[in-house]
Amino acid sequence: MQDICILASGSLLDQSAMSRLLIATILTCLAFAAVLSTGRSNQQNPSDATSLDARVRQALATHHDSWGGPSVPPADGQALHDIVVQHGYKNALEIGTSTGYSGMWIAWALAKTGGKLITVEIDRDRHQEAVANFRDAGLSKYIDARLGDAHSIVPALPGPFDFVFCDADKDWYENYLKAVLPKLSSGGCFAAHNVWDSGYGRGRGGFSRSYGWGASGFFEFAKSIPSLDTKILDIPGSAGLSVSYRK
Repeated sequence: MQDICILASGSLLDQSAMSRLLIATILTCLAFAAVLSTGRSNQQNPSDATSLDARVRQALATHHDSWGGPSVPPADGQALHDIVVQHGYKNALEIGTSTGYSGMWIAWALAKTGGKLITVEIDRDRHQEAVANFRDAGLSKYIDARLGDAHSIVPALPGPFDFVFCDADKDWYENYLKAVLPKLSSGGCFAAHNVWDSGYGRGRGGFSRSYGWGASGFFEFAKSIPSLDTKILDIPGSAGLSVSYRK
C-alpha cells in the first residue's frame, strides 16, 4: 500500500513538472514570436509592397511637373533608391528636403529594407509641400520630416546612419560631412548632389544648371579622407552624384 502511495505521489510530481515545462515552453515560443514580429514591423508583405510601388510611381509622375521640376533628375533619384536597396541600408538622413522628390526615392527604398528617413528642410513652404507629397505617396510612416536649420540640426543628431544624402547649401558640404562622418556606420554611404571633378556644375553631356551649381572643391575634400572611398557615379542624365563609402 505504501509503495502504491509513493508511486502515485511520484506520478503527480511528474505530471506537475511536465505541466510547468509545457507552460515554460509555450511562453518562450510566444516571446520569440513577439521579437520576430517587432523586427519585421517596418517591412512590407508582398501585397502591400505592390500597392505602395504603384502609389509611389504615380506620385512621382503626378508631381514631377507640379513641382516645377524635381530637385534631382530621375536618374539620380533612381540611383539613390538602388544604393539603399542593394546595401540594405535602414538608417538614412537627407540634408535638404526641398519639396520631397529625392526623399520619396529614398523612403521608397527604405520601405523595402525596413528602415526610416530623417530629412531636414529650412524653408517652411517647401517643408510643408514635401510633407503633403510624402503623404500622397503613402510614405509618411517611413519619414521623419523636420523643419529647421541643418547647420544646427545635423550635428545634434545622434545617429548612427548608414546612408546620408546631401543636397543643401553647397558651400557647407564639407561641414556636413565632418558632422556626419563620426556617426556613419562602417560600409555606410555619404552621397552628395551637384558634385563633379571640376566642381563647376558640369554633368555628363554638358553643364547642368537646372539642378543647381556644383559644390566646388567638395570632391577633392572627400577623396582626401582616408576612411572614405569616394567616386562620382557615371550615370546618363545625372546632375553630378558623388558617393563616399566608409571603409
